[in-house]
Parts: sequence; structure tokens; C-alpha cells
Amino acid sequence: MSPTTSTISVGELRQNPTAVLNHVEDGATVVVLRHNRPIADLVPHRPAYGVSGAEVMARLRRFDLDPHLMADLAAARDEPERDLWG
Repeated sequence: MSPTTSTISVGELRQNPTAVLNHVEDGATVVVLRHNRPIADLVPHRPAYGVSGAEVMARLRRFDLDPHLMADLAAARDEPERDLWG
């Protein structure tokens, strides 16, 4: 069975949130409308995969790596914004 997509107004969602969430839990996507304009998508939860930056750093610290490399990685991780292409 393929997942379905439906729309619902904010008012309808407010009246029966449990039924809508059950529908999403069953695999459907629900687009929430306010004044006939989409404002949110309710989608089934998908677990996150991968490893966080903090976990990568913790794993790297277990090895005897060049301290300058570790310092560079820590500094890069602490930068507020990074241009990956610059």
C-alpha cells in the first residue's frame, strides 16, 4: 500500500488531533492549511542515522592522532559558520 497525502485545516486538526496523528502513524502525509495555504507537513517519524560531530570527535580522541590535527578539527567545529565550498 503506498503512502497517501491529504490536507486538513488548522481548525480540523484542532478538533481531532489524535485521528490525524494516527493517520500519519499509518504512513500518510498530512498537509496542514491555514486560510487554504500550506503551513506545515505532518509526516511519519524517521529515525536519524549517522554520527554527530561530537561523537566523531570523541571517537577520534581514542586514537593517538597528531595533536595539531585534533586542534584544527576542534577549531573548525567551533566556528559559527563554515563555507564548505570556500
